[in-house]
Amino acid sequence: MRSSILGVLIAVVAFVGYLSVYIVHPTQQALVLQLGRIIEEPKTEPGFYFKIPLIQNVIYLDKRILDLNMSPQEVIASDKKRLVVDAFARYRISDPVLFYQRVNNTREANQRLSTFLQSSLRSELAKASFVAVVRDNRSGLMENIRRDVSNSASDLGIEVVDVKIRRADLPDANSQAIYARMQTERQREATELRAQGEEQARRIRSRADRDATVLVAEAKRDSEIIRGDGDAERNRIFAAAFGADPEFFAFYRSMQAYEQGLQQGDTSLVLSPDSSFFRFFNNPRGEAKTPGVAAQ
Repeated sequence: MRSSILGVLIAVVAFVGYLSVYIVHPTQQALVLQLGRIIEEPKTEPGFYFKIPLIQNVIYLDKRILDLNMSPQEVIASDKKRLVVDAFARYRISDPVLFYQRVNNTREANQRLSTFLQSSLRSELAKASFVAVVRDNRSGLMENIRRDVSNSASDLGIEVVDVKIRRADLPDANSQAIYARMQTERQREATELRAQGEEQARRIRSRADRDATVLVAEAKRDSEIIRGDGDAERNRIFAAAFGADPEFFAFYRSMQAYEQGLQQGDTSLVLSPDSSFFRFFNNPRGEAKTPGVAAQ
């Protein structure tokens, strides 16, 4: 009987001891509540801690950096251009007591932060141009939004670490219209470039044809001049040779005439034996008495 009572007492003590101890992990911070009221400073260091069982209970809050994903929002920039902005924020619970008193849990905190973030996005981006949001001053705008949201969220015990814009684009209808306009402009530019290229090609071909005509004409002119100079030089040489020895020159020309006239062919010559054409056959000096020629 005593052993049974002792066993029950040990079990009760163990159960009470189990209820009296709680563990705080490195990623957590804990609040001890008694009848719904916070009675101790939050436990932010990991380890074992004690509480009064059944009277006190423990609320655990995340100590890590948390993410807040916001659905895409449509805003209007200062230059009246509509933008679809997809942004997110990262935050941590800086004051667990204030956080628990104001929002109690992360789900409610996300809803409140989403409201702050949407309002700040619309307000800040409405002051900036489309180019500033997309390219020129994106980081500066994000820092301004982070600072504004962090100031609003400080009353909730939340510190906003970062705010980023994943994507900032024109609405689909505007994007399609801009794409069509850009495509039309590029096609127009391509047509102009092709026309300019064709014009330059025709100009180059015309210049090349003109240069070729001039070169051919100059080459023909030079060839005629050279040919004329050659003929003149030949005639001069012939004249000089004829003047030096007329008899030899007459003999040489007759030999050329024999070579050309006596070749085999369809042409027939009917000549008298005492023709001057055969004077070197009849007389070595080429002296013809009575020339006579008949051709058929």
